[in-house]
Amino acid sequence: MSKRIVLFLLTNLGVMVMLAIVIGILRAFGISIDMNTTGGLLVFSLVWGLAGSFISLWFSKAINLKAVGGRIIENPANQDEAWLLSTVERLAMQWNLKTPQVAIYDSPDPNAFATGARKNASLIAVSTGLMQCMTKDEVEGVLGHEMAHIGNGDMVTMTLIQGVVNSFVIFFSQVISQIAAAQVKGRGMQMLVFNICNVFLHAVFTLLASVVVMWFSRMREYRADAGSAKFVGTGKMVAALRKLQYMHGQVENEPLPQSVNAMGISGSRDSLFSTHPSLENRIARLQQSPM
Repeated sequence: MSKRIVLFLLTNLGVMVMLAIVIGILRAFGISIDMNTTGGLLVFSLVWGLAGSFISLWFSKAINLKAVGGRIIENPANQDEAWLLSTVERLAMQWNLKTPQVAIYDSPDPNAFATGARKNASLIAVSTGLMQCMTKDEVEGVLGHEMAHIGNGDMVTMTLIQGVVNSFVIFFSQVISQIAAAQVKGRGMQMLVFNICNVFLHAVFTLLASVVVMWFSRMREYRADAGSAKFVGTGKMVAALRKLQYMHGQVENEPLPQSVNAMGISGSRDSLFSTHPSLENRIARLQQSPM
């Protein structure tokens, strides 16, 4: 049995266990949700889907910074770090926002990401590889892109989309599984049919739902590129993307951890399941822009 299949089974088993735990917690507080009614199931699905997403968002700064081993720059150790802080501060002023925390993490992969639960409590992290291989104009384009993510509220928007999608995955998996279970006789057989259908449908609907989420993710990348072009100049943003294009395959392949990958600036190709448009398409979109 491959590792992917094992993870698939464990993930779906984990979802079912967590559903049972949440129901138990709600009942302990005197909140009774009848999972056998459409209304009760819908309420539960929304609570569970949105709560899980927003809990992840709330702790996103600490989790993502730890995932890359980043260090928040409090007292700049050199001129490059001082320049990073001053550039982010200037960009934040242009967006009329509180200056995000700025972090740097050790990686040869030229990348950066923005994270945080609120616009005025966010963080921008930059890799050492990005600082080493890019000019200051190119880095400014990247910082402008990440600041645009913050200014556009992309973290909250994507959390809402993911939460709603998760809710409907849970809801429709449960409803269809209940209908399938009702077609057989015997409580034991009904439970078996329900559980098998639920695991299978949850996996299928999650796959289909990810197409929707990834589409929104690619659209936010275009918007962030445009936001950077507006405040730092199209030339700097295009230059940054061209450098990422050039550096692809030129350095040791050390991508961001999976939990952070969707927030990184770099992306190589378009597909239904990609978080980023291709760099070629992003450059073309900027060059076609009237700005």
